[in-house]
Amino acid sequence: MPSNKCVSDAPITQFVNCRILKNHRLQWEDLWVREGKILNPEKLFFDEEGFADLKVDCGNKIIAPGFIDVQINGGYGIDFSQASGDIRRGVAQVAKKILEHGVTSFCPTLVTSPPDIYHKVQSIHLSLPFISLLDKRGAHPPKFLRTFKAGGVADLMETYGHLDNVAMVTLAPELANSAAAIRELSGRGIAVSLGHSMADLSQAEEAVQNGAMFITHLFNAMLPFHHRDPGIVGLLTSDRIPPGRMVYYGMIADGIHTHPAALRIAHRAHPAGLVLVTDAVTAMGLPPGQHTLGQQQIDIQGLHAYVAGTTTLSGSIATMDMCVRHFREVSGCTVEAALEAASLHPAQLLGISHRKGTLEYGTDADFVVLDDTLTVRETYIAGQQVWRK
Repeated sequence: MPSNKCVSDAPITQFVNCRILKNHRLQWEDLWVREGKILNPEKLFFDEEGFADLKVDCGNKIIAPGFIDVQINGGYGIDFSQASGDIRRGVAQVAKKILEHGVTSFCPTLVTSPPDIYHKVQSIHLSLPFISLLDKRGAHPPKFLRTFKAGGVADLMETYGHLDNVAMVTLAPELANSAAAIRELSGRGIAVSLGHSMADLSQAEEAVQNGAMFITHLFNAMLPFHHRDPGIVGLLTSDRIPPGRMVYYGMIADGIHTHPAALRIAHRAHPAGLVLVTDAVTAMGLPPGQHTLGQQQIDIQGLHAYVAGTTTLSGSIATMDMCVRHFREVSGCTVEAALEAASLHPAQLLGISHRKGTLEYGTDADFVVLDDTLTVRETYIAGQQVWRK
């Protein structure tokens, strides 16, 4: 126990023989944890005259912040868009399973559904029914798509009933009256994401000026890049982003949704905004065959997830650690950049980087231990080991 018990008599764990991701680089440094938080060892030594109760030898491995997935629709047979009497149990089951893939925090995501589903299910990323009515709806059922009729806010409340526990909303900015909805959501601290959209660049820029800050699965379900009007993709290099603002963008780096060359272009154009997402569906972790996603059937063929009877991609069955490794391999980025795209960047997007996504002193001790191939070996939440390979 620390000698100065007036501070805390909680046990202290010291992780040694490790490279920790801190200040954008891997560095040889011990990691100290107490009461679920990362400790400043200098304060421990000099102010408290404390010491470690337990030392954990990491065997030269990497310690990185726990991964954060801001777009995951379900997995292991659980579909977050299916209202049930025990949705919390379903979320908990997925949360437990994805620990082996290094995910310590995630946003359960609802695809377009009828209003009664939104009213029953507590979710924190909503892929809205307010998306393109044309050919960019992807796997979202057309019969549930809506437009903004009453100026935005009233439509949101009519659809969802409430906005409690909502952290992010995806919508198409070209829809009439969307500006009011974007301003209202942003004003409530909800991240607005642009996606499933036919918007041109000027419409996307206007949305960002109104408060939007994320792009849902870049390149997918939006107008393709064109040299005369790059569309939403053009936000990556736009000179009309308000000062001090950052536009983030999701990438499904599963080797299917985005060609490696497109992934490299996006990363090199705007590396600080890249957020790795899985967009995983209920079939993640399940064998090939037909499964349910929201109101539709999907067909799993190898690593592809299609709307049944079509060739329309419907999310993915990739895991976050797979996406990190694939991104690192095909982009040629540093190990640090690959890890931060799954941890720091999503935390910054959600406004929680003061607590998660880093290994700074005082932050939550949610982290992963990886080998040099970026394979997850251990996962910790609040300083406690919750999974080990």
